[in-house]
Amino acid sequence: MRIANVEIPNFTVFAPLAGITNLPMRLLAKKAGCGLVCSEMISSNGLVYNSGKTMQMLDSTPDEKPLSVQIFGANPQMMADAAKIVEQSGAAIIDINFGCSVRKILKSNSGSALMKDPALACRIIHAVRQAVSIPLTIKIRSGWDASGMQALAIARLAEDAGIDAVAVHPRTATQGFAGKADWRIITAVKQALSIPVIGNGDVNTAADALRMRAETGCDGVMVGRAAIGHPVIFSQILAATEGRVPPVVTDGQRIEIMVTYLKDSVRYLGEALACRMMRSRLCWFVKGMRNAAQFRNSIRFVASEAEALERIRQYARSIDALPDP
Repeated sequence: MRIANVEIPNFTVFAPLAGITNLPMRLLAKKAGCGLVCSEMISSNGLVYNSGKTMQMLDSTPDEKPLSVQIFGANPQMMADAAKIVEQSGAAIIDINFGCSVRKILKSNSGSALMKDPALACRIIHAVRQAVSIPLTIKIRSGWDASGMQALAIARLAEDAGIDAVAVHPRTATQGFAGKADWRIITAVKQALSIPVIGNGDVNTAADALRMRAETGCDGVMVGRAAIGHPVIFSQILAATEGRVPPVVTDGQRIEIMVTYLKDSVRYLGEALACRMMRSRLCWFVKGMRNAAQFRNSIRFVASEAEALERIRQYARSIDALPDP
């Protein structure tokens, strides 16, 4: 897949997920074969005002290239200034969030709120497009009703304004993640545009990814929640695409992935913060495994990397998951 001048190794994309797709999580996806990884959504205000916490979200390594960085906001000039900062950080692609329907974001007239205000959306896209030279994309929802007409309108407007690709999550703003994604809207957007269209929503297995491509004609497939704690889904999608049997992940391999995530998180965030986060995040990697409830309970108060590793070792032994990390 190609987005403007950026060549992406394959058609898989790891969705931008707030509070989740930081550098350690993106590295797991990339190691599993994901073609394009995306940052969590980043506040344009935070970037322009040089917030330390926000600026850290731009941290990257060559191992995850190409990287798409997603920004959000409602002020065209602020978004343009933030985009310049993102470009200077070395990102390959900038994405504008038109899909977040969290109340806090909507109150600032950002995210899905922009789908109700095409004039403002157009001003933002034009401002950002004029500010940077790297490829620019947007991620949208169906809109505020199930018809998909707002998605089509914003997508057409965006293409006319110089956007290089559109990602479509065909749920309404009020649905959140509930209900079923209406892939027919992806099909409609793909048929209406000449730029790449990336489908998103209800891709939980390799078979889902192949079916989305076949049914919608989309250029790329974006995986979100199904990849949390299970980055191997990208390897499975690529194997299925090539006619190979998708790899089965053993308990031992899942343990190894969890250890890698822990160590990368400590390296990236520092031990204290990383371990506080691991109290809930390590659970992602044992979903559906034996004794998962006991493991969740055992890590509730981990305070050091050594303690977290010991809890993982104990868990691995309890389920005979070898090799022991």
